Amino acid sequence: MLLSIFFILIGFVLLMKGGDFLIDGAVAIAQRAKLSNMVIGLTVVGFGTSMPELLVSTQAAWVGSSGLAIGNVVGSNIANVALILGMTSLIHPLPSKRSMLRVDIPFLLFAMAIFIVFAFTEDMIQRWQGICMVLMLIGFISWEVIQSRKETKAAMEVAPVKAPMPLWRAILFVIVSLAAMVWGADLLIDGASAIAMELGQLLGVGKEEMERIIGLTIVAVGTSLPELFASVMAARKGETDMAVGNIIGSVSFNILCVVGTASTITPIHHAWGPFAIDYAVMFGLGILLWTFLYSHRKIVRWEGAILLSIYILYLVRTFYI
Repeated sequence: MLLSIFFILIGFVLLMKGGDFLIDGAVAIAQRAKLSNMVIGLTVVGFGTSMPELLVSTQAAWVGSSGLAIGNVVGSNIANVALILGMTSLIHPLPSKRSMLRVDIPFLLFAMAIFIVFAFTEDMIQRWQGICMVLMLIGFISWEVIQSRKETKAAMEVAPVKAPMPLWRAILFVIVSLAAMVWGADLLIDGASAIAMELGQLLGVGKEEMERIIGLTIVAVGTSLPELFASVMAARKGETDMAVGNIIGSVSFNILCVVGTASTITPIHHAWGPFAIDYAVMFGLGILLWTFLYSHRKIVRWEGAILLSIYILYLVRTFYI
């Protein structure tokens, strides 16, 4: 038990420091590459912080553990929107841009809908469906990068911005930071999962049910910790575009790349029955996020409090129902 607690503490330190350096490096890359902070948040930060989900779900699908493969992704998406955006907006209100409302969030909702339909049709996600999901993500990111380079290039011609550090150093910052955050999340998950399994044995909870609960909560939150610390650090540094872009990119990546890659390797069975309510919560949070941002172009603190409250209620429901 003491060793597990030590792992959790070391994991938190790595996540906190990694998130700090990650934002500095990502901002410099955005300026050098003539890309907006939003797009860097969608791609470099969003995808990089979602690597734990990819590794966990791919391995779980390979060994036939659909409870972890699907539970990790759905639980992480719920945590990303309700927990992370909720906490981040309490630190600093998160504004939205017109392109986010017109393109990014509608695409996010579309990806969620595709995921749910694929899982519902045959209670499994097949290889061809996984390939379609990955191709959708590649097309979306390609379009985002092309549009961002056009807009940012025009803006920099009017007001040139000097990058705060050389490109090689910025890339090194991002790589080392992501590695530290993934390692930190891994240590934290190991510690928390060990404690949870001990508690499960003491409470007499079955192995399959405990696996589902751990996938939706501890593993999901643990693999979302890089997003949490990246978004919090971005908000503290005033990079709110990157904070929101990180979450939108992470959720899109979780659905289209993580589930897509895992199901391409091996079809994911039992993808609907145990998770029907969780899918509804995930999609409902996506609609709520779009509503909050559309109503007055930002997520304010009281809306962040609502998101956090929903997540707390979701955790209670997952453990006790």
